[in-house]
Amino acid sequence: MDPVKQVLEAMKAAGEPLAAGKIAEMTGLDRKDVDKAMDALKKSGDIESPVRCKWQPKA
Repeated sequence: MDPVKQVLEAMKAAGEPLAAGKIAEMTGLDRKDVDKAMDALKKSGDIESPVRCKWQPKA
């Protein structure tokens, strides 16, 4: 599965804002891959940050 999709699915499944380290734990992805995927999701506008350093899918 595409890392971007994995990260987004993990965020949706969690149901709460997550830090990149927690997403890496949940998905088994390397932290660098999670950071790259999150950068792509930020640029596309698919995720937002309700609190500092934590992210969630946009509603």
